Amino acid sequence: MDETGKIEIEDYSEDGFWSKTKKYCKTIGKDSLEQVFRLYYGLESDNCTTKHRATIYGALAYLVSPIDIIPDLTPILGYTDDMAVIAAALVAVANCIDDAVKGKAKEKVDELFD
Repeated sequence: MDETGKIEIEDYSEDGFWSKTKKYCKTIGKDSLEQVFRLYYGLESDNCTTKHRATIYGALAYLVSPIDIIPDLTPILGYTDDMAVIAAALVAVANCIDDAVKGKAKEKVDELFD
């Protein structure tokens, strides 16, 4: 972790995250993308510990990584593995996901799908 409190994850970058979510938002789907944004905005929660942040960054890194168990461009199944990782991370960091986080996630999804 650097002096700003952010965890450095080799395969995760803000640019890569936003690029992929904007480019593939319709493929990922509105409900699934809202779950992704719950993790992303959960990072801002006061309840989010370093362990939680590591879990979230790991899940988001898997989402943006071009190397997957099931390649993202595979019809129908492409994001199945990504969403399984996201779902597992959401369970692990449930303490970080409050109503404010859920609201931000919903707003962002609505913005992308308008």
